[in-house]
Amino acid sequence: MATIFTRIIQGEIPCHKIAEDERYLAFLDISPLATGHTLVIPKTEVDYIFHLDDETLCGLMLFAKKIAPAIKAAVPCARLGVSVIGLEVPHTHIHLIPMNKVADMNFANPKLNPSQESLAETAAAIRSHL
Repeated sequence: MATIFTRIIQGEIPCHKIAEDERYLAFLDISPLATGHTLVIPKTEVDYIFHLDDETLCGLMLFAKKIAPAIKAAVPCARLGVSVIGLEVPHTHIHLIPMNKVADMNFANPKLNPSQESLAETAAAIRSHL
């Protein structure tokens, strides 16, 4: 059975897309820790990041590196945190999270509940800096 991320890649589930190429996709998390919280995924469905082949792993990080400055430009923050947890969805993904203090990266924190309109505005703001 395809993961929710594979279903997003295939267009079965909508997302607030930030960027995409033939191998990777970046889109907003719909239950973010902070405004601008973005997920970066390979289009190949692999559960565990360290099971990716070297080329895909390196490409995923380089794709995230291109997205990060646009997030930081659109969402004022001290840093952009990077997290790979891998327990929520069995499809490799990187979290890029705007942060001002270490506690902002705590996944036990309450999640935001932004409207679809707010997510669309944030995605457009980030894309404008790509």
